[in-house]
Amino acid sequence: MKQGKCPKCGSVSIYSAVDLPLKSGPFGSNSIPISLTAMAALDNYVCVDCGLVERYVAEAYMLKKISKKWKPVNETADDED
Repeated sequence: MKQGKCPKCGSVSIYSAVDLPLKSGPFGSNSIPISLTAMAALDNYVCVDCGLVERYVAEAYMLKKISKKWKPVNETADDED
């Protein structure tokens, strides 16, 4: 949806507030925890025709922190076999 088209319904009525100040919201409501002391703010994209929402980590440097703290999905799947 970052490119302006909804992958679910094909609409181009996509809205975002990536420039919203304080985007992590009160109590970290628009963020995800990386560790006990770090939160990553999110950018939200909304299709106003079907309601699909996509969320992306707002600051690129947080992606590296996530890769150091979280388990990779493939690793988690391997552990369950």
